[in-house]
Amino acid sequence: MHLEESLIIPDHCAGQRLDQALAQCWPDFSRSRIQDWIKSGDILVDGEAARSRAQVLGGETVVLQTEIEDEVSAVPQDIPLDILYEDDAIIVLNKSPDIVVHPAAGNPDGTLVNALLFHDPALAAVPRAGIVHRLDKQTSGVMVVAKTLAAHKTLVANLAARKIRREYDTVVMGHVVAGGTVDKPIGRHPRDRQRQAVVTMGKPAVTHYRVLQQYGEQTWLRVQLETGRTHQIRVHMAHIRYPVIGDPVYGGRLRLPHRASTALVDILRNFERQALHARFLTLEHPVSGEVMRFEAPLPDDMLELLELLTEHRDRMQHGSTQVDDDPDEAEVIYVRDDD
Repeated sequence: MHLEESLIIPDHCAGQRLDQALAQCWPDFSRSRIQDWIKSGDILVDGEAARSRAQVLGGETVVLQTEIEDEVSAVPQDIPLDILYEDDAIIVLNKSPDIVVHPAAGNPDGTLVNALLFHDPALAAVPRAGIVHRLDKQTSGVMVVAKTLAAHKTLVANLAARKIRREYDTVVMGHVVAGGTVDKPIGRHPRDRQRQAVVTMGKPAVTHYRVLQQYGEQTWLRVQLETGRTHQIRVHMAHIRYPVIGDPVYGGRLRLPHRASTALVDILRNFERQALHARFLTLEHPVSGEVMRFEAPLPDDMLELLELLTEHRDRMQHGSTQVDDDPDEAEVIYVRDDD
């Protein structure tokens, strides 16, 4: 992509180094990138090549002419996107659980990056095709994508400063009595390099959770992240003995509800992914500064799981343990006599 920019150095920058002054005048670009352009001769000051360390007096005319190489080399692919919101600076989308975010050895194409490049080819010039934060494979939900270098830089900085709030819904194994916080460092598992774990020398990680509904041996939680470590929610919940249902890596032993219906047993045994969904995202718009909140509704598989858990809980509370899903052929195992 060809880029042309020009400006006049403001008087208040007098005495600064050229690269320092230009970093202030062009906040969309990193200082290291500006230094590279100066070294390569892509930036001229009053028509002549200059040095990064040269001091400016104010009033100089600066011209930039350069080619920006694509940051992403993935192939655009026509893959449907569930877009919740889009403008000139950002895309907010609802990621389906069956799509991987970035191309990798096991997933060279068919990823969210491939889909984004087809939707907007200009994203090839933005780092990571504009993706600001990732979701694990098989985790669904709301994500934000930056469409410009300036928006990407702002959103990444806001994420690091914890100005972007992310809330997830998850269904975990175990009866969680009350909400709480897990403040435990996360790093590579000492023996299995494909896994993460709570380790003493890991990076700080903080996860807050609260109970939405209890279902006996399962609990529906709302989780908020302060940090964004790899597999953070899954690792933290497994660490406190409430692993995410369906988690193929950290899930642990399956616990079935007492006298569960055939349908409930089947969905618990065969849930095809971790029951984890990025429900809400709150951010400041990188251009307007407006605080915006987005919601990605629960996907069908998690809705079905919660409906079956609710039916089972209600049936048990009312004293009936009818377990056959066909009411015409159901066998009543017992009915509690409250008298």
